[in-house]
Amino acid sequence: MMRLHDFGPTGQRVPVIGQGSWFIESGNRRQAVAALQRGIERGMTHIDTAEMYGEGAAEQLVGEAIAGRRDAVFLVSKVLPHNASRQGTVAACERSLRALGTDRLDVYLLHWRGPHPLAETFAAFERLQQDGKIRAWGVSNFDVDDLEEALAVAGPGRIACNQVLCHLGERAIEHAVIPWCRQHGVAVVAYSPFGHDAFPKATSPGGRVLAEVAAAHGATARQVALAFLLRQPGVFTIPKASRAAHTEDNAGAGALVLSAADITRIDAAFPRGTRPDHLPMI
Repeated sequence: MMRLHDFGPTGQRVPVIGQGSWFIESGNRRQAVAALQRGIERGMTHIDTAEMYGEGAAEQLVGEAIAGRRDAVFLVSKVLPHNASRQGTVAACERSLRALGTDRLDVYLLHWRGPHPLAETFAAFERLQQDGKIRAWGVSNFDVDDLEEALAVAGPGRIACNQVLCHLGERAIEHAVIPWCRQHGVAVVAYSPFGHDAFPKATSPGGRVLAEVAAAHGATARQVALAFLLRQPGVFTIPKASRAAHTEDNAGAGALVLSAADITRIDAAFPRGTRPDHLPMI
């Protein structure tokens, strides 16, 4: 059964595994819609999208998938940095709502830091929240210095989440971002949890470790990879699946809990390395 965790300060319980939509519009539309719908049925009700994805095409596809199911979905979208002025953020949100065919978002994110002051973007978020168009707001691709500035501008208890890159080959957020978010009650959402076309090959040393751990649990290597990322409280992940079979595989990780020995083996096979100067993002 899919595990649920508290999603930052939102007061909502959200599945630890959700569904991403980056590039989802580039393949077979019918299959992609069916994959999202199957994910909802399997408890992966957290669906993430953005105005950037396919220049709105991904939002339209997500809107088709959630038609008639909106109340069952925890829906997230993002504003592009160059649109994130006070008025631009409001206009971008309204465009996203139209594309998604809904009257509200559960969380609205600033996609990454851009030219507009955080105070302007956050003021727009607060207005959208007051108007009932979003229930909460957060950020994406923020390192600790960005998070400190955001906290100083917004105050405590306002930032719902920080969506950041994390997979077995890129664990930079474990150095400081995850500890900061845990300290301040901010959810961490790991995007691209399998890497960008970079999942370990089964014949590689790391791939063999994943296969052995997976066999011990009657799971798949990708399910083990997701479970490893989710081993820390307050962490969520949003793998994309364009086919229902991939959705089923992702959903199967929702109840998988690794042993301490499993975690030690995977940690050794995919070391997090030293903290980088800049937070990686794609």
